[in-house]
Amino acid sequence: MSAHTTKPPQTLPQWLLHNATTRSAEVAQRHKLDGVWKEFTWADVRDEVCALTLGLRARGVQRGDTVVLLSENRPQLYWAEWAAMAVGAKVVALYPDAAEAELDYVVADAQAVCVFAEDQEQVDKVLPVMERHRGLHTVVWWEPGGLWSYENEGLLGWEAFRGTATPADRTWFEEAVAKGQSGDIAVLSYTSGTTGAPKGVITTHASLLHNADLIGRTVQVPAGCEYLSYIPLSWATEQWVGVTLGLMAPMRVSFAERPDQIQEAIRELACEMVFFGPRQWESLAARVHARMLDAAPWRQKVVDWGIRIGRLARADQLDMRTRAWWVRALLPLADLLVLKPLRDQLGLKGARIAFTGGAAVAPDIFRLFASMGVMLRNVYGCSEFGLITVHQGERVNAETIGEPVTLHSAWGEPMEWRLSEGGGLEVRGGAGFAGYWGKPEKSAEKMSEGWLLTGDAVGQGPSKTELIYYDRLEHMTRLQSGHLFSKQFIEVRLRFSPYIREVMVVGDPTRERVTALVNIDGDVFGRWAERNGVSYTTFTDLSQRPEVLAQVAKEIERVNQVLPQPARLSHFVNLPKELDADEGELTRTRKLKRDFIEQRYGVLIEAMYADQPSTSIEIPVRYQDGRSGVLRADVTTGHVSSGMSNGDKNP
Repeated sequence: MSAHTTKPPQTLPQWLLHNATTRSAEVAQRHKLDGVWKEFTWADVRDEVCALTLGLRARGVQRGDTVVLLSENRPQLYWAEWAAMAVGAKVVALYPDAAEAELDYVVADAQAVCVFAEDQEQVDKVLPVMERHRGLHTVVWWEPGGLWSYENEGLLGWEAFRGTATPADRTWFEEAVAKGQSGDIAVLSYTSGTTGAPKGVITTHASLLHNADLIGRTVQVPAGCEYLSYIPLSWATEQWVGVTLGLMAPMRVSFAERPDQIQEAIRELACEMVFFGPRQWESLAARVHARMLDAAPWRQKVVDWGIRIGRLARADQLDMRTRAWWVRALLPLADLLVLKPLRDQLGLKGARIAFTGGAAVAPDIFRLFASMGVMLRNVYGCSEFGLITVHQGERVNAETIGEPVTLHSAWGEPMEWRLSEGGGLEVRGGAGFAGYWGKPEKSAEKMSEGWLLTGDAVGQGPSKTELIYYDRLEHMTRLQSGHLFSKQFIEVRLRFSPYIREVMVVGDPTRERVTALVNIDGDVFGRWAERNGVSYTTFTDLSQRPEVLAQVAKEIERVNQVLPQPARLSHFVNLPKELDADEGELTRTRKLKRDFIEQRYGVLIEAMYADQPSTSIEIPVRYQDGRSGVLRADVTTGHVSSGMSNGDKNP
């Protein structure tokens, strides 16, 4: 991103007007509707945002108010956010599958006055909350299915809400946007609530612009870069990338027709920038492995050969080894026969910049995609501070989270960082930490003599210029023996297995060994069972089949080989149901709610440590139609032969 010779726009709506003036006819966004891509120029987007801003004004939304966004990623979601900011309001974006209770908490905590809700499903969550909180006076929807018969004074359809701009209205809109300052609150990003009630992280326009600018300059995002907005706007990273960098670069931001068409859309658009969370990259890797299970033996050998050549040829991007001449010679053939078709099938044929972030990623994931010709870059940061590290340059060390980004911008100072005696990462500078909304005491706890305490345990890589992420400080665990280990370090490596969808490692100072609760991947194991003649009826039945337990044990044994002896897993159980965010077992970003899971499945954990061959469990479940019930199952305890033996329980 080029340097500005004059003072750049100071808010997101100011960037929008800047683009609408300097590149009005260029395509800014695209949305696939009924199989056809509909395009919106920068002038179109400005006009839509202006119309929504007039609608907000008519409903009494003022500077300092809060507007909530509840939708899948759509152009309307971006327009609503920019319109709220244009009148000086702040926004809270929630995950589209957020429960009514989550919405109720945010509306009360942020004192929301307006909600933009995509469709009937979202409106049905909002209306009961609206009755309980009289300050919430307006709900706007844009997908009409099922909503024609709803009668509520505060419930408005998109067209009824939008204003029609006269010349005087347009002048008012431009003046309202011009009043914005970089220090104005733009977004409240709510934490996941894994350690208590969610907190609204105050994010200013300066913070959004500073972090977007750093990302754009670090990886050299070109103007007009093709990008598909997929990550929920409730994640701070998408606010930096899709919402803000999309304005600043600017990028061409597109939206799939439906959430289940993300890969198809990325493939169709040949997106230059792809940003997936770790679980999505793991899912893509699992698709490669799953397709291999279905392929003929000769085809499996060809793909294995191609990936091996790709990995050898591109190994210097990961661990700096020199490529042999014969590997370089075979790479074009491997690319033609195997790697290019793989990239195309996964929608990655145009991916020049591939990001991951939000959680740790197994090094094997990096190596697999590097072998295909897609170099992943880790983006690491936190909502409170912003961007901290990025993999930079042409070489990527898969064991690290990249180099600290210490650039300055027009909106922030260079970042400084240090490690505490306990290995915790502390940072200062940047655009600064503006605090938690309405929680000054919690904000104070996050700071120490001007340094922000990230709460993450990290270390320095071999080069001393890169950082290695271990886990949250509170999640670093000691065993009874005193051995310190990271549960997440083990979990991300186990999740690389196509057979394991989710896993939670168990161990604490009262335990002398490490065990795990495993969620198998039902789709992959279903195909595996069919191929191997293993009969089953339900997910529960499949998870407890001896053949499945044996395969999971093999996957754990593979990871055990890279762990120190005290941290190796000795026992595991396959959970009889999938972990579910709706049941409180996962956050909306699919992070484990460890305390809740340990309590819910405590009988299985105790069975592993008592070396019981099996145990019975009753689990409350919630079905997709809203009904509740109880799942009763007999669960087998799996043993891992490469774990500690019975005679070696005190390493």
